[in-house]
Amino acid sequence: MLFDSTNHDNQPLAARMRPEALEYYSGQTHILAKGKPLRDALDRGQLHSMILWGPPGVGKTTLARLIAHVTDAYFDTLSAVLAGVKDIREAVERAKQRRAMHGTNTILFIDEVHRFNKSQQDAFLPHIEDGTVIFIGATTENPSFELNNALLSRSRVYVLQSLQVADIEQLLQRALTEPRGGLIQRNITANKQVVNSIAIAADGDARRALNILEVASDLMSPDSGNTEINQALLDQVLAGEVKRFDKGGDIFYEQISALHKAVRGSSADGALYWFCRMIDGGCDPLYIARRLTTMASEDIGNADPRALEITLNAWEAFKRLGSGEGERALAQAVLYLAAAPKSNKVYTALNEMMALVKSTPGYDVPMHLRNAPTSLMKDLNYGGEYRYAHDYPGAFAAGESYLPQPLHALRVYQPSDRGLEIKIAQKIEHLNALDEASDWRRYPDD
Repeated sequence: MLFDSTNHDNQPLAARMRPEALEYYSGQTHILAKGKPLRDALDRGQLHSMILWGPPGVGKTTLARLIAHVTDAYFDTLSAVLAGVKDIREAVERAKQRRAMHGTNTILFIDEVHRFNKSQQDAFLPHIEDGTVIFIGATTENPSFELNNALLSRSRVYVLQSLQVADIEQLLQRALTEPRGGLIQRNITANKQVVNSIAIAADGDARRALNILEVASDLMSPDSGNTEINQALLDQVLAGEVKRFDKGGDIFYEQISALHKAVRGSSADGALYWFCRMIDGGCDPLYIARRLTTMASEDIGNADPRALEITLNAWEAFKRLGSGEGERALAQAVLYLAAAPKSNKVYTALNEMMALVKSTPGYDVPMHLRNAPTSLMKDLNYGGEYRYAHDYPGAFAAGESYLPQPLHALRVYQPSDRGLEIKIAQKIEHLNALDEASDWRRYPDD
């Protein structure tokens, strides 16, 4: 039975407020609104195996329960943290008996399915294919990285999104006014501003919002006569709250990606916003410092070489100052990188040259570029005909080549028309012109 009638007073508020019908489910209209794919399938009674992928607290388990409810299927659940292949086989056997005795479909829900290893995931496959169970897996991790292709090919992936503030506000209002929440019986109230503050602090996580509300209500003194949750009480509850930031998970990589793209896109406010989101969420500032150093070389390069110096200085400043003052140095670097002229020419030249080195023979170092520390090497003409650059005007030996003969005409680094690279490009163009005008050639036959 999906929703029983037993007393739920001892359950957390989030459990008591689980919706019992799709119309009360918060958010995810992109898949559950009329005409959307999952809603159409449910309205037609067409159950299929699926993966529900999304951050914590967006309603993955609740949605799986509702799907079982609206399709009259039995809801069986396993936790990937605790279950093994034996538990899977037992659940499958129960599903077979259920179908044989009552003709009932079984939804087998696996929470944190990404924690199952390959053999555990493979154990589902034959039973999904023959229809013994309708498989629903919930995961906070990218399924394409964490789940077997065989399992993915037999399941439809639905991406669940963080809830909007308005969705969470609506859920909180229901918790305050519906009897099953248990708060109205205690005359617990909260004004719109407090509800909004909770919704913002929840950071898209419905379960977190309800937990905050429940903690605040539990702190109300029954003898005070005051049953309204005010801002001061809420601030007390929120003290030390950390925003959702799952280091190593998808949210972690999404936010560092957003920071990098904001820097690359020269958005100072965007870069500072994502930097602050990560710091507020508990990200290691030294990790951000390392990534900023990467950005300085990858996206700015020689358009402004000072960017690399500034990020290294900010990194060192944080190590010396620690948290608090150190974040200001990192913020300075973030804003400098965002405002700096952009060039990826160093990055692309490095990649192109590495690809060329891997795809061509390991040419010998030309004789004129070799060192000759011994008389034998000198006798073998190591370093012979080397032209010492400082002996020539402008310290440039026009017509010389510093590449193996088959590659002597190679031009990989092409400076951009931004920042300091404008001058670098002009210098390279000038030197190339001197080479062209010179009567001397290292490889005259070419």
